[in-house]
Amino acid sequence: MRPYVFVAGAAIQWLRDGLKIIKKASDSERLAHSVKDNGGVYFVPALVGLGAPYWDQDARGLISGITRGTKRGHIARAAIEAICYQSKDVMLAMEKDSALKIRSLKVDGGAVSNDLLCQLQSDILGREVVRPKGIEITSLGAAYLAGLAVGYWKSSRDLKKCWKIDRVFRPRMPASASDKLYSGWLEAVKRARL
Repeated sequence: MRPYVFVAGAAIQWLRDGLKIIKKASDSERLAHSVKDNGGVYFVPALVGLGAPYWDQDARGLISGITRGTKRGHIARAAIEAICYQSKDVMLAMEKDSALKIRSLKVDGGAVSNDLLCQLQSDILGREVVRPKGIEITSLGAAYLAGLAVGYWKSSRDLKKCWKIDRVFRPRMPASASDKLYSGWLEAVKRARL
């Protein structure tokens, strides 16, 4: 079974296209930085159900913890945090199933250009998050496979030399704070699954 999260980066697209609280995806980082924390707001992006590890097609999206003090920034931050929490959900399931401890997470894709996302990912996971210089790995992977097929590269070892680190994010948040945030996420997920 592959660990599919149905809506991660697409939650940011929903902020842009559905709620129209940002003009472009990259605005989510600036907006999320406009608040000091999530203000108790959690966004469960079960817009098409929940994928791994819940596998609940009937779950529905939920934004919880909204008060009169909630701002657009809290919702943007909650959407960014949701990507991190979903990654933790999957990572914990993988560790449980494999009996292996995951020491770091290598990330890619357009969303990882967001430094706040990468830092929060490291904080929530309590692990290093490693971002490569080239973040659009899907198309690069296809090019690598083609290069291997025609003999441009001799082996996968040659490809490893092409991969360069841009930045390593290390946890800065105390584990107690991260655990409290994750507990809030799990509570929000329960509500989304009712």
